[in-house]
Amino acid sequence: METVEQLLAGLKAAAEPTRLRLLTLLAESELTVTELTQILRQSQPRVSRHLKLLCEASLLERFREGSWVFYRLADRGAGAQLANMLVELVPENDAVVLRDIERLEAVRAARAERASAYFSANAAEWDRIRALYLPEDRVEDVLLDLCGAKSIERYLDVGTGTGRLLEVFATRVQRGLGIDMSPEMLAVARANLEREGIANCHVRQGDLFDLPVEDGEMDLVTVNLVLHYLDDPAGALNEAARTLKPGGQLLVVDFAPHELDFLRDAHAHRRLGFAEQEIAGWLKQAGLQSVSAVSLPPEPGSDAQLTVLVWRGERPATDTARRTSAAPAPRPLAWSPCRYGA
Repeated sequence: METVEQLLAGLKAAAEPTRLRLLTLLAESELTVTELTQILRQSQPRVSRHLKLLCEASLLERFREGSWVFYRLADRGAGAQLANMLVELVPENDAVVLRDIERLEAVRAARAERASAYFSANAAEWDRIRALYLPEDRVEDVLLDLCGAKSIERYLDVGTGTGRLLEVFATRVQRGLGIDMSPEMLAVARANLEREGIANCHVRQGDLFDLPVEDGEMDLVTVNLVLHYLDDPAGALNEAARTLKPGGQLLVVDFAPHELDFLRDAHAHRRLGFAEQEIAGWLKQAGLQSVSAVSLPPEPGSDAQLTVLVWRGERPATDTARRTSAAPAPRPLAWSPCRYGA
């Protein structure tokens, strides 16, 4: 801890049975107050009061998505260190803890069922788009190759959709964060991450033109099949580049120019692909260097019609991430909430 006073404050906040149970639960999953009341079998005001004290002691983080408020264990700073230490000390075979975990699994199962219903309702449309280009594992392999063997402490996936890229990069990064505006897609992403047992990656609701991330915080940022939904793709790239550390990489995936006009009306595509030099130019304007692109055409003999391009840009190692004058003002969601994502 940074000071003895902060250490004592954290210990005091956790030194109560319900609050220690909350820390244990929130180390497993991010949960709403309603979900926590279902697990703990306590009133909402009581649970909320405990959560408030834990947040004030920096042991928990609180974030809002529409009308819902989620909580999870802090993931950085002295409070996070203390919270994780306390959770490690909780006996796994404690009867109360085992009961809480059993109820947590029931909450997770209900969450996964809701997410699956939403995904199934839209699966036909997503599958139709996916059939237009090469298998996604080919794109994912290229992304993994491009990011290289560099140590990746912090990773950001912009417009994360189903959270697929968080799954792909989970073993390569220390901490991953996916941002999307759609609560429905975030529910799908959370269910997918929990199903795979991925604890080092999380999702948040946010605007890709005003990302809830500090300047120069990320080692790696991906923007996967998002730009064609936007009115101002250059502005989105500028905002993504702002979050990169010196030496950090931005990887962008989107379609090459095409003439499948039905995608405009049926799937809210605003741009029918991008020329290689168009996005390369935007990356350079955002202050990135070593800009390159990889072309992935349809596989021979397939019915696919779209070529996928993958761009890479790097913030200079001697540079500092910053907002540039080209950055647009925050704006509403500009991509389809029902897109497949990554």
